[in-house]
Amino acid sequence: MSLADKVLAVNNDLPIRTGAPVHSGKVRSVYWLNSADSARLVAQRGYDVAPDAPLAIMVISDRISAFDCIWHGEGGMNGVPGKGAALNAISNHWFRLFRENGLADSHILEIPHPLVWIVQKARPVMIEAIARQYITGSMWRSYARGEREFCGISIPDGLQRDQKLPELLITPSTKGVLSGIPGVPEADDVNITRDDIVNNYAAFNFNSPADVDRYEILLREGFDLISRELGKLDQIFVDTKFEFGYVVDRAGNDRLIYMDEVGTPDSSRIWDGPAWREGKVVENSKEGFRQLLLQHFPDPDILLNKDRMPERMALARDNALPAEVLMAVSETYVGIAEKITGAALPLSDNPRAEIIDILAGEYGLVD
Repeated sequence: MSLADKVLAVNNDLPIRTGAPVHSGKVRSVYWLNSADSARLVAQRGYDVAPDAPLAIMVISDRISAFDCIWHGEGGMNGVPGKGAALNAISNHWFRLFRENGLADSHILEIPHPLVWIVQKARPVMIEAIARQYITGSMWRSYARGEREFCGISIPDGLQRDQKLPELLITPSTKGVLSGIPGVPEADDVNITRDDIVNNYAAFNFNSPADVDRYEILLREGFDLISRELGKLDQIFVDTKFEFGYVVDRAGNDRLIYMDEVGTPDSSRIWDGPAWREGKVVENSKEGFRQLLLQHFPDPDILLNKDRMPERMALARDNALPAEVLMAVSETYVGIAEKITGAALPLSDNPRAEIIDILAGEYGLVD
């Protein structure tokens, strides 16, 4: 079996019985179960959810996206070996620690396979919650141009690139296009201030102003927990994105939870501690792949300039990356996953067949 066969690149065509069209994102596909299967699993598996809670099977792929494009390699390698399993294993690890430390639960109900989550439907908070502990990336570029206010927060002069910030900075942006919020443009991924959120909490899907405080606490405490744990491994938690939502438990309570993924190389920057102390940045996250792409192509402006999106899409479509590039990314993802979890990462020879067998046999979700 070739390396390409071990990559789960297409994850939206599995024969899972569904009650709605499959939602396929850049990396994950969501199979919404019909109401009968949802109710059956809730009863059989004893999930702490409402009896009629809608459930879904979430299948992660090994695809890799960067600069809003999906990239592929030579020899039919349409993803990065081990990437999906690494992302799920890391998220599972942090979600478990959040729960054990009394922060909040997640949308995950069960993990039947390293590439699969059974989740309950959550009502998402319409915020990309970004937390930054170091000044780097787009924030540094803005700072170098003279900007000193980010999402309504002022930061001091005199900071150097990749320096630790005086305090953890929360720089939220909109998740999706929101309308009718004073001063907030109707566009995806627009920076917003804390006042924007508090003054329009319902528009962002919060139940109450108190839940805005709660989300900030969960964001800070979640960040601090991951940062501490990574510190024990001499890794630096630079910045990350959290997402939140509401679910209803068995008793009918609305609960604010973590959702999507947390603390992964896709959603975070993680730096190697020893290298940083020597004045070098070694990325244990997708940022390393982004930098590699910028160096690989002769005109990096195509990747950075949103006005050149058609050219960028063509670049990703028409250029198969060298296999060693994707294998280097695999090494990064698998390496940091095994470091974080303290265990060997389970890698499938035939993930597609394994997933179908498990969901057919134990869960009765394949016709």
